[in-house]
Amino acid sequence: MDFRKNKYLLLTIVVFGILYSLISIVNHYNFRTYALDLGAYTNALYDYIHFQWNDSTVFKEVSENLLSDHFDLYLILFSPLSLIFKSYTLLIVQIFFILLGGLGIYKYFSLLRTSGNLALCATLYYYLFFGVFSAVSFDYHSNVIAASLIPWFFYLLKQRRIISTSLMLLFILISKENISLWLAFISLGLVIEYRKDNLWRNYLFFSFLICIFYFVLITSIVMPWLSNNKTYYNFHYSFLGNNSFEAVLFLIKHPIESLQALFINHTHHPFGDYVKAEFHILILISGLPLLILKPQYIFMLIPVYFQKLFHDNYLMWGIDGQYSIEFAPIMAIGIFSVINEFKNKRIAKLTSILVLIFTLSCTIRIMDHSILFTNKSRIRIYQSSHYSRNYSVHKVYAQLSKIPENAIVSAQSPFLPHLAYRDNIYQFPLIKDAEFVIYSQKEDTYPMDKNTFDSLTTALENSNKWTVKYKDENLTILKKSAYNKKRLLR
Repeated sequence: MDFRKNKYLLLTIVVFGILYSLISIVNHYNFRTYALDLGAYTNALYDYIHFQWNDSTVFKEVSENLLSDHFDLYLILFSPLSLIFKSYTLLIVQIFFILLGGLGIYKYFSLLRTSGNLALCATLYYYLFFGVFSAVSFDYHSNVIAASLIPWFFYLLKQRRIISTSLMLLFILISKENISLWLAFISLGLVIEYRKDNLWRNYLFFSFLICIFYFVLITSIVMPWLSNNKTYYNFHYSFLGNNSFEAVLFLIKHPIESLQALFINHTHHPFGDYVKAEFHILILISGLPLLILKPQYIFMLIPVYFQKLFHDNYLMWGIDGQYSIEFAPIMAIGIFSVINEFKNKRIAKLTSILVLIFTLSCTIRIMDHSILFTNKSRIRIYQSSHYSRNYSVHKVYAQLSKIPENAIVSAQSPFLPHLAYRDNIYQFPLIKDAEFVIYSQKEDTYPMDKNTFDSLTTALENSNKWTVKYKDENLTILKKSAYNKKRLLR
């Protein structure tokens, strides 16, 4: 693409690249990324580039192949980049693919012979969508990469490039096991779009079957085989049953009850009230009603709605994290495909402007205030608190740089991603055979409560098994005592 002819597109990409970096990269620098998930995934990069499987010991007491937790092959593919970018690798990759996704949307609408303004508006919508900003504010996740590639799947399909489309389909499939189910519904929804084209209608239906087969294969056979307990761990939908088969039966037998659960606090968690309502309102304001004119795009979102809103954890229902990113490409393409078919161009232009304004207001909402409690300092790039911490970041980095690269470390969650590019590292309070323990009284004590954290750290500091190597108001570093190391060697 000749960016000289698309200077506004280039400017848009640059501006949002800066905005996303101000969120994601600054968060990482200021210790607002965590053991789960950036730390665990960065440790996986180290293992993969050294031709070994990751054992999940960052967050598990007993070693287990990380692919049993999420069947994510992207980490293997991206691992060579870690030789250059180290702990920032996945954050840089994530930003790059989000920007690439916006370019894919622009290219797709360019094929429809729309005005350049509509293509740019669709791109702006994608970049502005609250789910994108939420995703970049919280670590790295491969479903963000998959969602960013969906526009390119649409683009290649529109060009009738069967080999390229098939390769893109495969590349999206290997992102994470649940993405295959979403991609199956996208393929089936596109059957409606291409219903008059026999070849591509059949191709998309075959793609649907391939995606369903992949989903069943990975979740029912491959991941259980890789797990210690020979089970699939990520079915967290007790409202629907104990497995995918029971969930389908429940949805068929209890459609009214299932529909109600999409809107109410079905787990009765004390903090779960109105979390779903807030999400639904933001989605509606972001333009969902326009998709009534092209209901196949709503159909494509069914598995995303179900996976999000039937989940046992109320945090998944809301507007935080990476749990809304899949709505961005489908709504961007669907909404502006509807607008593109408006015969009155003035109404089309006005609708585009209003949709962008409403979408921006939703993103401002999640930055400013939300029913679901979130750490707003992760995303409020317009406040000084985003660029600082309540301790000296510079001093912490100075001390962390002294930890040997081959040392075994147990680190508190926010410090772990910065030290994860090594063979063995554990999320404190997992210690095991660690040679160094690192924590701060000024950080969140997750996964322990404050009293347990204080009791454990006090006991460690007073133990003859550990020597206080460094301690101030910012950070504490314990080193395994020479006496204790000798005992271990015997």
